[in-house]
Amino acid sequence: MTDALQYAVANNWLKVSPIKEVDPCLDNSPVLFTDFITDWLKMMKSRVEITTYTSYERAIIHKIVPYFEPLHYTLQDMEQHPKYIQDFYQHELDRGLTANTVIHYHANIRKCLQYAFQIGMIRSNPADRVERPRKEKFKSEIYSGEELEQLFKVIQGDPSEFGVIMAAFYGLRRSEIVGLKWDAIDFENKKISIQHTVVTAKVNGTVTEIARHRTKTKSSCRTLPLIPACEHMLKKMMKEQELNRKVCGKSYCTDYLDYIYVNPMGKRIRPDFLSQHFPDFLVAHQMKRIRFHDLRHSCASLLYANGMSLKEIQEWLGHSDISTTSNIYTHLDFSSKVSSANAIVNIFPENTKV
Repeated sequence: MTDALQYAVANNWLKVSPIKEVDPCLDNSPVLFTDFITDWLKMMKSRVEITTYTSYERAIIHKIVPYFEPLHYTLQDMEQHPKYIQDFYQHELDRGLTANTVIHYHANIRKCLQYAFQIGMIRSNPADRVERPRKEKFKSEIYSGEELEQLFKVIQGDPSEFGVIMAAFYGLRRSEIVGLKWDAIDFENKKISIQHTVVTAKVNGTVTEIARHRTKTKSSCRTLPLIPACEHMLKKMMKEQELNRKVCGKSYCTDYLDYIYVNPMGKRIRPDFLSQHFPDFLVAHQMKRIRFHDLRHSCASLLYANGMSLKEIQEWLGHSDISTTSNIYTHLDFSSKVSSANAIVNIFPENTKV
């Protein structure tokens, strides 16, 4: 269209191209914000991981669009009145949503409006002129060494036993546990390689498992020592799987023969099973309630309390940024705090001691 009008001007059919009179940044070409962010979401589907896209979709389709759609704000309205965005954040906070959830919505809105700015639909990004909620520092519950020892005793024989041990001792994420394959175990050199993951995502309304031959980040791809107790457990599981396959015959699922964590019928354990079953197990056995992911925190806490440096813990857990290790996992147990207090007392002047 633009080329045709320019051609007409060049041939003196038109004095001035009318396209120049249309400024996409002005209200004479209004685009509803909800229409734009919906189109932007469709574009992002082919540009990001499916798990990232489903996260965008949940926020935009189920939260952001329903709020803004009745208001009929255009992109230009949003640019001229950043308060409209601020009002949305406050509305969500007043409904009881956490600041971290609203920050997630902010990231979606800002990224969408940044694209609108880049292609000339608006002259600035209004999301840069709002007050983003302050991120809440997460405080997780963890298990002490004694509590983990008790957990290991009562968890024996439970379907979550393997997952619990791998999370508590190795600090593995549930996606890494479910994604473990037999070729990741080097029995000869006593090593475990973390390089394959299985995650769940809601695709077109259906919860789907996605297997990926890579980890969350490059740093998450790591090799850990295979301790004797874990080696014994893995060899036992291998024999059990071989026996189950013989007993079940054709009924045995052969789709996941290369995976370690499967049920007696050969089906791979779902990542959601661990996070859903584990709290119920704790309640049934009258143990302190923690999330499954908190076993990873517990692992980090014990490593720290036993003298491992933050750098070593970062490498063990597979964090890409040491600040993540520092901010989340430096949980000192009480005995460590007592030792620290005693060390300080010893350097106090004599007249300050009781």
